[in-house]
Amino acid sequence: MTPHAPQIASYGTWKSPITSDLIVSGSVGLGGIAFDSDSVYWIESRPSEGGRSLLVSRTPDGTTRDITPPEYKVRSRVHEYGGGACLVDRGIAYFSNFADGRVYRQPIEGVPEPLTAEGPFCFANFIADPSRDRLIAIREDHTGDGEAENTLVSIGFDGRVDVLVSGSDFYSSPALSPDGRHLAWLSWNHPNMPWDGTQLWVAAIEKNGQLGTPSAIAGKTDESIFQPQWSPDGILYFVSDRADWWNLYRWTGTEIEPLFPLDAEFGMPQWVFGMSTYAFLGSQRLICTYTQQGMWELAALNLKTKRFQNLETPYTQISGVRASGNRVAFLGGSGTEASRLVLMDVDRDDVQILRRSTDLDIDPGYLSKPEPIEFPSENDRTAYGFFYRPTNKDYQVPNGEKPPLLVKSHGGPTASTSSSLRLSIQYWTSRGFAFLDVNYGGSTGYGRKYRQRLDGNWGIVDVDDCANGAKYLAEKGLVDGDRLAITGGSAGGYTTLCALTFRNTFKAGASYYGVSDLEALARDTHKFESRYFDRLVGPYPEKKDVYEARSPIHFVDRLSCPVIFFQGLEDKVVPPNQAEQMVEVLRKKGLPVAYVPFEGEQHGFRKAENIKRALDAEFYFYARIFGYQPADDIEPVEIENLDS
Repeated sequence: MTPHAPQIASYGTWKSPITSDLIVSGSVGLGGIAFDSDSVYWIESRPSEGGRSLLVSRTPDGTTRDITPPEYKVRSRVHEYGGGACLVDRGIAYFSNFADGRVYRQPIEGVPEPLTAEGPFCFANFIADPSRDRLIAIREDHTGDGEAENTLVSIGFDGRVDVLVSGSDFYSSPALSPDGRHLAWLSWNHPNMPWDGTQLWVAAIEKNGQLGTPSAIAGKTDESIFQPQWSPDGILYFVSDRADWWNLYRWTGTEIEPLFPLDAEFGMPQWVFGMSTYAFLGSQRLICTYTQQGMWELAALNLKTKRFQNLETPYTQISGVRASGNRVAFLGGSGTEASRLVLMDVDRDDVQILRRSTDLDIDPGYLSKPEPIEFPSENDRTAYGFFYRPTNKDYQVPNGEKPPLLVKSHGGPTASTSSSLRLSIQYWTSRGFAFLDVNYGGSTGYGRKYRQRLDGNWGIVDVDDCANGAKYLAEKGLVDGDRLAITGGSAGGYTTLCALTFRNTFKAGASYYGVSDLEALARDTHKFESRYFDRLVGPYPEKKDVYEARSPIHFVDRLSCPVIFFQGLEDKVVPPNQAEQMVEVLRKKGLPVAYVPFEGEQHGFRKAENIKRALDAEFYFYARIFGYQPADDIEPVEIENLDS
């Protein structure tokens, strides 16, 4: 049959098979990979089940099944962002239940029973200490007023909790030596975040289970240590950015030895517990992932000869590396493949896909591939991003028409964007939008110096890079310079609001649980991030004037374009009043504004119906502002002051 000729239609009006219903109905979140015996385990987050997180297993015969019953949610509240919520050891799962913060013990073939008592506590980052019949974990204690207290604790199988280490503001990454005689861990103190400076400690475990006098092995206030881990032969390995890049090192007991120096990142910002970029294949081999220019590779390192060899995979985004014997499990994705759980036998070159984040099979004719770009920004600096062109095999556009551009400012801001296939981006590009995902100065993946560009300059460098990325594409003739929009969540929402307030580049924008008042955030946020802004902005209240000068809420008179706000009403990281104050000011000023709040959502949306609503509402908002007619029948959003 002769294929249909593409229709002539303007950008933004294209009909796409990648609908919001399709996205939320067919997607799950994947993480928390673990091996136990011959089985692989992972944590799965399901928007279609109200955002429930549960433990799932895959046995060698290919059987996949849910482990935790429906009434439990495997998720930790420690640091608010959680992670490290589950451990599987010798056929028993131990997990943090989100509703009550208690640790539960569940035989894989049994039902959960509470291990810890009720109380104002939450736990994360579990490891097993089998010879002492206990777990070791991080505990966050919310007893009393003021900041929570974070400690390294043991949890006996009888439910008894004992503090092993205290005194620092934060702890993470406990690691037990193979002989069970030594414990390693990380600590850090305000105002540092874990990517600024952490310290690696080792202590002997005494007969009573308590720790002897700890020794500081590596790290300081200006050196970030990531993922300490003992090799099977009892050597302590870790990742450090002491030479600008997060590279692999080991501690021999007397000295620290670099393994394979490379201008690449083998580490990631520790926003959550349990992150892993390397694992051991016996005592002589290590498998790892690293990133250069935003693209990830998988590699093997011979620990005796230090021979480093890339392993060929189709993936450009790799994380969560775990190993058992010759088998490696990780999350992999690329520009044409959404994130999936991969199991690889390194010696037999055998690869299995255990679980896909989406089972949707989408015609490549509707998919836009990410193009890594670099572009000039302020002060003769270079910034980076991924550019997606409008792509839909069913349409062509009138001669000379250029597409609207949506610029994405990622959250964090100490984070980075991904090159994996994300249907939330393809939703836009398949309808006729160009899309720029920016790794602005301050992003990870480009070395410590690039990460530190944001120090003292949050709300400036990130905004400059997003604006200059949009201008660069407009000057190249790739997008319509009169239809530039910007979107972002959390810290990306702050960058979005700053760009709309302090620059004239963008004509509209969307803030997802974004910061509008830095002072309010500094006064009213959780412990983990309560001093984050000391480095990004300055110490508060000493630099109160800077906080005011960088807060869009105080300069709404400079804002002259429409904005839509999305907000979870139970958000503890960026409270709802941040959005509501901004909406009220815009409402009074007479600017087009829309506010879409969600009951029961926290920092980031997990429920399918809310993810769908936000995506469609943002597209509808731009349709009204830029004057295109969506092909889909979208539930309208109330836009105040649109005709005034």
